[in-house]
Amino acid sequence: MDFSNPLGDVEITDPQAMRALAHPVRLSILDHLHRNGPATATELAPHVGATPSVTSWHLRHLAAFGLVRDSEPGPDRRSRRWEAVARGFRFEESQDPADDEGRSAARELSRQMFLRYADAPVRWSAEVEPGLDPAWRRAAGLANTRIRVSAAELAAIQDGIERVLAPYVTRDPADRPADSREVVLMRYALPEGDGEPGEGRAGRTW
Repeated sequence: MDFSNPLGDVEITDPQAMRALAHPVRLSILDHLHRNGPATATELAPHVGATPSVTSWHLRHLAAFGLVRDSEPGPDRRSRRWEAVARGFRFEESQDPADDEGRSAARELSRQMFLRYADAPVRWSAEVEPGLDPAWRRAAGLANTRIRVSAAELAAIQDGIERVLAPYVTRDPADRPADSREVVLMRYALPEGDGEPGEGRAGRTW
C-alpha cells in the first residue's frame, strides 16, 4: 500500500481489494473507524447495520486486504479492537486498456460510494444546518462550478486542492483551534459526456 499522497490516504490498486470494499457494510465500517477511531465488532454493529458476528467477518475481510488492522486493546482486553490503517483511502480506474477487471472493480466501488453519500447533503440541510450558529452557516454550503479544462488540468486542480487541505488533515490534534469541529468536504469532479461544447459558467448556491 502507498501512503505518499498529500493527505496520507491508503491508495488501493488491487482490483480484489476494491471489490472487497465495494460493499455497504464494509464502507460503513471504514467510515465509522475513520471518524470515531478504534472499535470492536460489537461496538460497530449498531452503526453499520449488521450483527456483531457479521461485522467481525467483514472486518477480517477488510484486514486481509490491508485496510484495517488490530488496535491497542481497550479496557476489556478480551475484545478485539480494530482501526483503519490510514486517515482515508483513494483509488482510480486502471489506465491499462487490457485491464478489464481493474476498470470494472473501480467502477463498482465508485458506484457504491455514490450511492452511500448521495443523500448526505439533503440530510445535512435538514438535520444539522438548522442548528448551526450563523458563522458556521456562512462558511458552509454547496459550490457548483462549471469549467472547461483538459484531463491534465483537472488532475492539477485536484492536486492543488489536496495540497491546500493537507496541513489541516495531517496536523496534530493538539494544534487544532479550540473552536474547531469536524467538517466533511465532499468533492465531485464530473466530466460531462461528449457533445456540443458550451461556454464555461460558474455559479454558487447556498
